[in-house]
Amino acid sequence: MKNYRFLIEYDGTRYYGWQRQPDQNTIQGKIESVLSVMCGKDIEIIGAGRTDGGVHARGMVANANLETELTPEEIRDYLNRYLPDDIAVLEVKEASPRFHARYNAIGKTYRYTCFDGDVKPVFDRKYYTRLEEKPDVERMKEAAEILLGEHDFRNFCVNPRMKKSTVRKVDRIDIVRDGGYITFTVHGTGFLQNMVRIMVGTLLEVGCGRMTADQVRQALENQDRQKAGPTAPAQGLCMMSVDYD
Repeated sequence: MKNYRFLIEYDGTRYYGWQRQPDQNTIQGKIESVLSVMCGKDIEIIGAGRTDGGVHARGMVANANLETELTPEEIRDYLNRYLPDDIAVLEVKEASPRFHARYNAIGKTYRYTCFDGDVKPVFDRKYYTRLEEKPDVERMKEAAEILLGEHDFRNFCVNPRMKKSTVRKVDRIDIVRDGGYITFTVHGTGFLQNMVRIMVGTLLEVGCGRMTADQVRQALENQDRQKAGPTAPAQGLCMMSVDYD
């Protein structure tokens, strides 16, 4: 029995998120079903995060303990042969027995993509959120500075009954306009459920003049979820990478 580390990318459009759920189409469920056939017994694969339904990934990291005679490259090729076209295993490596994709992660990078141009890009349509207004990027950058650092992001979480600590550290928010595209690249030690999407939704409210930077500060300090902006749609979000020591 060896522990293996996987680098995975997927189009989350038709999935109910990463995490296995009864009677739901999930990324974890699809990969586990193929690994279980390969190994002849039930296999659990642990992901670095639990991306929501409709969210994509270019750099999801996962690990699983497998008993197999196949090489890492053969495991990768087997998975890619039987997984659907919207999930790909980019790399498989042997890992230390103690490696845990979720618990050992020290940082994650997400990217959220919007489009506000005049003509919608047809072939990227599943990977951006279409905006009806043109937000002020400089105003959003100013408000993003308030979200940097270690804060209690309780109001930026969709789960109001969160019992664990809601304190997280965000050390990078880059907002870039490239033609009609606006990308938000966010890096932090970890993120709460829907946290990045609520941060983006809040910043877009600022960019469109419906919130001020001071109201963003109040959203961090107040215990009322309604103080923060709306949750941006899932399709614009992509997990880009996971950091480890």
